[in-house]
This record gives sequence, C-alpha cells and structure tokens, in this order.
Amino acid sequence: MSGHSKWHNIQKTKGAADAKRAQAFTKIAREMIVAVKEGGSGDPNNNSRLAAVITKAKAANMPNDNIKRTIDKALGAGNTDNYEKIVYEGYGPSGVAVIVETMTDNRNRTAGEIRHYFDKYGGNMGAANCVSWSFDKKGVIVIDNEDEDLDEDEVMMEVLDAGADDFEPDGETFVVYTAPDDVSPVAEKISAAGYKLLSAQVEMLPQNGYIKLTNEDDIKNMQKMLDMFEDNDDVQNVWHNWEE
Repeated sequence: MSGHSKWHNIQKTKGAADAKRAQAFTKIAREMIVAVKEGGSGDPNNNSRLAAVITKAKAANMPNDNIKRTIDKALGAGNTDNYEKIVYEGYGPSGVAVIVETMTDNRNRTAGEIRHYFDKYGGNMGAANCVSWSFDKKGVIVIDNEDEDLDEDEVMMEVLDAGADDFEPDGETFVVYTAPDDVSPVAEKISAAGYKLLSAQVEMLPQNGYIKLTNEDDIKNMQKMLDMFEDNDDVQNVWHNWEE
C-alpha cells in the first residue's frame, strides 16, 4: 500500500509539474504572437523582439514544433488573438515593491484580478512608475551547473567574450547579465558554446537590494500573492524586491 501511495504522490507531483510547464508554454506562446504582430515579421533575424522570445522559449525547453506552430498561427490571416502588454505596479506587505507584467485580451478583467490579489494579501496597487523607477532593466541568462563540473574562470571568460556585461556564480548556476537588447545574441553564443541554459530573458532588478520580511503573516501573504500572480494566465512576469 505504501508503494502505491508513493507512486500516487510521484504521479501527483509530475502532474503538477506538467501543468506548470504547459502553462509556461501558453504564456510564452502568447508573448510570441504579440512579438510577431507588433514586429511585423515571423523571422527572428528581422524581428529582435521575436528573437528574444524564441531564446526564452528554448531556455524553457519549448519544443521547436511548438515554436514554429505559434509563429505560423500569428502570421495566419484568420488569427484574431488580440493581446496587449500592460504593466501594473504596487506594494506587497511591509512596502515590498512589486511589478506585474501582463499580456491580456481584456484589460478590465486583468486589472480587476491584479488589484484583487494586491488587496487580498495586504498590499495595494499603485500608479504607473510608482515602483519601477527603483528597478533596472537587464538581460539575465542562467547557466546550469548542477553537476558543478564547470570551471568558473573559463565560463566567465567565455560569457564576457560573448558580449555579457557581468557574471556571478549563484549556487548550482552561473548568472550572466547583459544589456536588454543583447540577451538573445549573447544567449545564442553561450548555448552554441555547449552550455545548458535554464532561462534567458529581460528582467527588472531592484537597484537597492532586497527587503527581508520578518513578520510571519507578511511572509505568508507575500508568498500567496506571488502564487496568485503566477497562476493567472494573463500574468507573464512578476518582479519584486522581497528577499525570499
């Protein structure tokens, strides 16, 4: 019986992971459709925004067939998907700065849901630029080093030669920083050199470090708020200055 229970738990965990993966692909596909429509081309060589999204998709292990189908769908005359990018800003518990990047086909629905999450978990939604002024936009590429068999100095030299601005080891990964427009070409060079990328995208990084929450209720509410954002199909990215 215990064996069956263990198998059931594994299947449940795998099912949850598969659902998260599918949701991630759906969000990337939505971003890809917008990139094709706004960039006016399905060729990443002529559409830098699409190139960046494809880099992000490949780092997330999105199959090439999915990428091609999504681009073809975006180029199709019958495609009526009409998403727009809207960024919401506000504060979590104890003044944690939060930026929520969405891609939506119904701004009223999305605004209401985002505001509800802020209010429900001890925060409040603010005006445009109320917190984003304290963040820097950077290209961030994460290299896998789970087996810890990569030489730090060697990796550093290769990524800097590839055009990166900065580099730092972080546990079982190496984090590479670039200018926002350089994330795609730098990621391609790093990948071509044989490194496994865990992610590659433009991120908003806090200028003045991270806030550490000490109140247990604040910590729980902050985590619940982030979980709600992550589970919302319209939310593409969430940036904050909470030290998790």
